[in-house]
Amino acid sequence: MKVYERLAEAFKAEGVTHIFGMMGDGNMYWLEALDKLGGVNMLEVRHEGVGLGMADGWARQTHGVGVCTATCGPGVTQLATAFVTAARAQSPLVAFVGEYPGRDQDYIQRFEQAPFAAACEAGFIRIATPEYADEAVRKAFYLAKLESRPIMLSAPMDVQQMKFEDEDPYVPSSTLLPKQRLVRADAQALEEAADIIASAKKPVIVAGRGALWSGAGEAVQTLGKRIGALIATSLRAKNWMADKEYHAGVSGLYATKTAINLFEEADVVIAVGASMNRYTTEHGYLYPNARYVHLDPRPHVMMGMGRSADCYLQTDGRVGLEALDAILAKRGHQSTGYRTGEVLERLANQYEDRTEFDIEAGTMDPRKLCRALDEVVPQSIGLLTGSGASAGFSTMNFIKPRPFIHAAQFFACIGQMLPAAMGMIQATGGKPLMLVEGDASTMMHLSDFDTAVRYNMPLLVVVLNDQALGSEYQKMVAHKMKAELSTVRTPDIGSVARAFGGRGALATTVDEVRKAAAEWVANPGPMIIDARISRNAITLAHRRVLYGKDE
Repeated sequence: MKVYERLAEAFKAEGVTHIFGMMGDGNMYWLEALDKLGGVNMLEVRHEGVGLGMADGWARQTHGVGVCTATCGPGVTQLATAFVTAARAQSPLVAFVGEYPGRDQDYIQRFEQAPFAAACEAGFIRIATPEYADEAVRKAFYLAKLESRPIMLSAPMDVQQMKFEDEDPYVPSSTLLPKQRLVRADAQALEEAADIIASAKKPVIVAGRGALWSGAGEAVQTLGKRIGALIATSLRAKNWMADKEYHAGVSGLYATKTAINLFEEADVVIAVGASMNRYTTEHGYLYPNARYVHLDPRPHVMMGMGRSADCYLQTDGRVGLEALDAILAKRGHQSTGYRTGEVLERLANQYEDRTEFDIEAGTMDPRKLCRALDEVVPQSIGLLTGSGASAGFSTMNFIKPRPFIHAAQFFACIGQMLPAAMGMIQATGGKPLMLVEGDASTMMHLSDFDTAVRYNMPLLVVVLNDQALGSEYQKMVAHKMKAELSTVRTPDIGSVARAFGGRGALATTVDEVRKAAAEWVANPGPMIIDARISRNAITLAHRRVLYGKDE
């Protein structure tokens, strides 16, 4: 048996079912060996970074280890942005990559991959000898799970071709990890937290991605009702529980004006599985007079602006909330807090944006476009939103709860959500998904729409196309600079989608978007709607930051 064959066996034994990437000299023997073993789906992409982005999407959706692959040298360097994005998203990944033959120091694709991995915030393991093959794979999967980050597993081409002598069965990384147990808070810390919460007249619960993962929804609602809390989420948990009463939406720059005014009255904030970074607290402005109770399974999380919670509980979100509710129930505590008819009335129309813009002919108001999509596309379909200016429209105007909503803000880079969307479709067994993106983001990896077509993915991409680098355009206008420098003409992206073998439409009115989206809902498949939007429409986030206006 050759080392590459043993490596293939090891990956299959780790339970890998999908691998995303591009073939080259450095990984083709390993890929063929996996193909012979069967049971592992290899999705070939057009750009190595897209493969890693798909693995990132897989990991975000499943919370399991995503796997991607690339060849040595230039195949590895193409992974840079996707590596950093996955690292910031805390996605467990293993990237199997080739490496130049150690005996050939003049090899044309020679590249020192270890410092590159470190610069991309990824772990690095090199398979230096045949004897190390099993341990290297096991350690890569172990560290990916334990540290919740990407690991580059680098396999020199000459080592892959060497003989593997050990005939013992591969021992998977799962044998190294202890059985997962729910983290439970210290009893004294729970009592201290209960004291703070019991003193609150206006409490807010901010639920993040960790709370969602722990299945804490019911516990959030139960405690919220007992203490009279408003319920908010981080951007990572957008629209989760949005169909429940006293839901105030996202906490942060994307909060509504109504929510911001209510948050200013808060005297206690209970953060559950949310980092409470400077974006979630809007640099500390949202809750100026509040004390914080912070629940998270990690030993400690420093909040934004270098602050620590007044009471920190290392605990699983659901378990911690249930314990707090039990203590308060035993004390007979019940409070009205925010839960009044007047607050309900204020929240009822919190998403209305009444600012008028002069919409150019042949374009549409992106706010109305997003609301139309939220109506036409069933709530059973997941949503991904991009980065840049388009994210301001989608974040503020998609208001219905969905199975999941993933935002792109981990590294604030454009272009990463098309790969993530394709990975999530594979992770969900081929369920339809909608991605709302900007034009520059879509164009960056448009070649890989071919990947969506080849694998017949039920993916709807709606491009909020202002034919500009939207954020830069708005900033240049605000600073009285030459904004035309940030405009970039695009082709009819719907026609490009059709050329790839998918479906596509060019829309200049909201009705045209409705019609195209309804056609996709009736028959999901790879489709792009090129929706031309007005540059004169400014996101609420940009109005706040650039003009100091909150409406």
